[in-house]
Amino acid sequence: MLQTVNTRFEHLPSTLAADAAELQRQLQLHQARVFPPTSQKTIRQFSPSEAAGFIGIGETYLRQIAAEINVPEPSANGRRLYSLSDMDEIRAALDVKNGAPKYVPLRRGNEKLQVIAVMNFKGGSAKTTTSAHLAQYLSLRGYRTLAIDLDPQASLSAMFGHQPELDVGEGETLHGAIRYENPLPISSIVRSTYTPNLHIIPGNLELMEFEHETPRYMAGGDAATMFFARIGEALADIESLYDVVVLDCPPQLGFLTMSALCAATSVLITVHPQMLDVMSMSQFLSMTSELMSVVEKAGGRTSYDWMRYLLTRYEPNDGPQAQMSGFMRAIFGNRMLHSAMLKSTAISDAGVTKQTLYEVDRAQFTRGTYDRAMESLGAVNGEVEELVRSVWGRK
Repeated sequence: MLQTVNTRFEHLPSTLAADAAELQRQLQLHQARVFPPTSQKTIRQFSPSEAAGFIGIGETYLRQIAAEINVPEPSANGRRLYSLSDMDEIRAALDVKNGAPKYVPLRRGNEKLQVIAVMNFKGGSAKTTTSAHLAQYLSLRGYRTLAIDLDPQASLSAMFGHQPELDVGEGETLHGAIRYENPLPISSIVRSTYTPNLHIIPGNLELMEFEHETPRYMAGGDAATMFFARIGEALADIESLYDVVVLDCPPQLGFLTMSALCAATSVLITVHPQMLDVMSMSQFLSMTSELMSVVEKAGGRTSYDWMRYLLTRYEPNDGPQAQMSGFMRAIFGNRMLHSAMLKSTAISDAGVTKQTLYEVDRAQFTRGTYDRAMESLGAVNGEVEELVRSVWGRK
């Protein structure tokens, strides 16, 4: 008996386009319910213990300085909650009191801008989560921080309150400043966020145009349009405005990623300690090495202040993950960050509402879950901060 053959085929481009349109429509409806058009994201105020930790002093000393300069004004019950602006005022007061810059961490003298490229081309490595928490942590610590979303999926932008489908128009991503025809001043596309000291250049699908344009211009042989120098040249125009730039790189080794690597002063590679992820990273490292060698011969910068691997979504009680962690540490040694980013329901739950863990109140989570996640974040981001400070020659 002959089987009936289904002669009806799916036209993939049409199906994908229809699915994308419907998904985008539903996401916009969801966004409108969660964050109505009139609402704006804000950063919460911090308890004395949290503020003291970000400033780098004891809680008792914080209370003393806060009382001396009356920042912030105490509430009716005498309790003080600290905004980021309050913490900046207290840092300034501490430096005046000490007679030397110590608590205000801005770059001084010949200290160079630090540009940290966070990268991996394997999905699920927590690259964007790492970028978001690192950028916000540095701003909470008082550094003038710029986050640049180079991923066309633009998850980093969404976390910081800029929806790629709704809020980011043509020429408003980094592509606007690095495109080959009529580039815009990079200062015109930098946006503020709800977190003082933290600015962002958002992303969306427009970033893919750089991948399509570059081969055409390279074929023209114009040395002035070398793709790998474009991000670095753009950043040079705003270098004096920031202390640290965090680049959330695309999850592939394209022209945009290579340009980001040539603009970076340091590289942070995220990796989930599972066998398939580590095998994938092996191929990623090999391809990156080969491509960077080609770029180096063409005059691109390929030397860095530091390069580190970061274990992400790590479960220390998982035997295979612990084994893979030890395997990597035996191979990479000091190129591994000592701390690992633990897998945490607190971080993933915060991400559902497009927030970092620094933005949500401890009362929304089980205390132990929240504290473990915050301790992990603080250890990882603090280690990166120390690497930045060591480049500047600070203790």
